[in-house]
Amino acid sequence: MPGRRKSSDEPSEAVLVEGILRRSRDLPAPRMAQVILIVAMLCYVGITTLNILSAGVEGPALAAAMGCLAAVFALQLLHSRTGTKHVPVARKVLTLGAQAAFTYLPLIALKSQWGAMAGFLAGSLLLLLPPRLGWLLYGFVGVSMAVPPVLEGRPAIDSVYLAQTTLLTGLVTFGLTRLSELVRVLHESRGELTRAAVTRERLRFARDLHDLLGYSLSAIQLKGELIHRLIPAHPTKAKKEIEDVLAISRQSLADVRRVASGYRDMSLEEEIASARSVLSAAEVEAVTDIRMAQVSSPVDTVLATVLREAVTNVLRHSRAAHCEITAIEEDGLMTLSVTNDGVTEGYRDSSPHSGSGLGNLDLRLQAVGGELKVGRGPGNVFRLVARVPAQGDVELDLDESADGERTWLVA
Repeated sequence: MPGRRKSSDEPSEAVLVEGILRRSRDLPAPRMAQVILIVAMLCYVGITTLNILSAGVEGPALAAAMGCLAAVFALQLLHSRTGTKHVPVARKVLTLGAQAAFTYLPLIALKSQWGAMAGFLAGSLLLLLPPRLGWLLYGFVGVSMAVPPVLEGRPAIDSVYLAQTTLLTGLVTFGLTRLSELVRVLHESRGELTRAAVTRERLRFARDLHDLLGYSLSAIQLKGELIHRLIPAHPTKAKKEIEDVLAISRQSLADVRRVASGYRDMSLEEEIASARSVLSAAEVEAVTDIRMAQVSSPVDTVLATVLREAVTNVLRHSRAAHCEITAIEEDGLMTLSVTNDGVTEGYRDSSPHSGSGLGNLDLRLQAVGGELKVGRGPGNVFRLVARVPAQGDVELDLDESADGERTWLVA
């Protein structure tokens, strides 16, 4: 089946990439996102420190509390690092176990004043464990923080407050860590998209140069050889061929200028007329059958490009004496066929950069919902067939020929 044709309101890949790059410029840099996460965690540590100081903890008890606080903060920094979720299970169990110990043991002495640190443990469980288990343990940690106020004989509202604060701290820690990772991934993807866009533009430039100039340069070469033969005996005919060479040269120069800004519109009928002239100069008998209706501009351009490459291949890769070109529109389907009788096993362009024109053409046809097929027929016959919806709105099934047999090989 040919490639699916995009609807007029469907954004192209280039537009989507440009939109992603434009919107990503407003996001903070990965370093800034990481700073925001660390500052938020320091704020929670600061609140717990103030709670401990307000409880009148002094001396060795205060030093021990600060040590536990530093350990919890360090473990949380470790759990919030990029890629921590993919570390070995044993390491996760070890670090989460240590954080749980530093979270719950200080509760024996500090009671509710230490409760805010349980939020870090809840966030770490979400970050490191599978979602179902992580959320289950996250809820357990939040509910467990309702116990210390009860043991202290405080009102029930304090239990609700501490549990809710723990759950909120866990969500903030989890969300900011994930946001920091997302910003980093987006910035890396932005760089990859930029490199991909540059590569795609280089490929487009190379493809357009090949498709546009391969034909023109081959035509100039052939007409130059013809002029060389005509000058001694037929100077008038030679002058006419020189005018054709000048016209092709001017068009080639315009083509090169247009490649930089995008592919230009081309006309299949004009290319057929030009092909007849070039084939005649190469002493190849050209027979044409043109029965075209109105086709869309993109389809017209692609088919003209296909014809250029097909004629270029006839001139460079064969010893053809006869070439038949047909362009027929039937039931909304446009078919361009180029057949020549010059395929030989021993003749091929010796240039080390003879190109990959058929691959380029296949990509172009897929972009407008068409398909390219090439193959050898009986004897030395070679045939290229391009089929595409004349207006780009017809679904095709080109896997089989009219008699049900697979005649041509996919390019």
